[in-house]
Amino acid sequence: MIKRIIFGALILLVLILAALFIYVQTSWNKVYDLAGPSLEVSNDSAVIAKGKYLVHGPAHCSSCHVASYEDMILSDQGEDIPLKGGVKFPLGPLGSIYPPNLTPDPESGIGRYTDEQLFRMMRHAIKPDGTGSLALMMPFWDMADEDQVAIISYLRSLPPIRNEVPDPEWTFMGKAVRTFAPTFKPVLDPNPPSKAPPMAPTVERGKYLAHSVANCVGCHTERDQMTYEAIGPEFAGGMEFEPFPQLYKILGVDEDVWMRAPNITPDANGVLVNYPTVESWITRFRQGRIINFSPMDWGPFSRMSDEDLEAIWLYLQSLDPVEHDVGPLIFKK
Repeated sequence: MIKRIIFGALILLVLILAALFIYVQTSWNKVYDLAGPSLEVSNDSAVIAKGKYLVHGPAHCSSCHVASYEDMILSDQGEDIPLKGGVKFPLGPLGSIYPPNLTPDPESGIGRYTDEQLFRMMRHAIKPDGTGSLALMMPFWDMADEDQVAIISYLRSLPPIRNEVPDPEWTFMGKAVRTFAPTFKPVLDPNPPSKAPPMAPTVERGKYLAHSVANCVGCHTERDQMTYEAIGPEFAGGMEFEPFPQLYKILGVDEDVWMRAPNITPDANGVLVNYPTVESWITRFRQGRIINFSPMDWGPFSRMSDEDLEAIWLYLQSLDPVEHDVGPLIFKK
């Protein structure tokens, strides 16, 4: 009798696992039929210049959409590196992704896509093929209409460069996470303004940048290593960044070293206390990268305007202090 019960339980387990496997394999790359916003690109030089500032500054698109780790380093240092994509981003047990080609090449870049498809990607985290992306990698759903128009207008103005970028490489675990985790689902209810807060040292502008452009909240919030869902208070730090072996080799860094994002609320044990004045804050950002393997986009952020840097400082200072000891910022597991 006991053997029959055990055998029946094993059969049931096998059936459940088989059903799960089939469900994941048929659902992980679901296509979503959702229209993009009705926005149009512009040929106005002022709009394109604004887009260039956003792409190479606060929105830091130039940090990821390059072809190699060598290009990533040079771009961080301020060199004008083509945004042709293709560098490999490992996501641990989930697999690897490759940032796409953002030049207007008609065969391998954004020249293949309509404006609506590109704006839908930014607003709803739905790729041109209709599948969902990891929204937190491009957290622009509440970016103002005018800023989205500026970015796409600038990208459309770039010289086209042919560069075929590999498709993402998802493990079964990665497909399962894509199937079930909300962070891999489209953003269905964005609430963007039509106009961005003016570039001025205001809390309003700082909040907009920290949440919808520079994504300070994305990295300075503790997140689950599998799903990237927030598991800690916003801006209180604690998110862990696993090593990038290929990049570390180039930089000569120990490949077992991890980093944590610091607490940037006005807590007494957070890093914001190191910058009691806006002048000290801006001075630090103008220094750029000090730790060569830090995941912080120091290069693009070092080129932000004084007004935008002050706005972010003012917003962070306005937050409630959150007591959160994240531990060592550089560590080994």
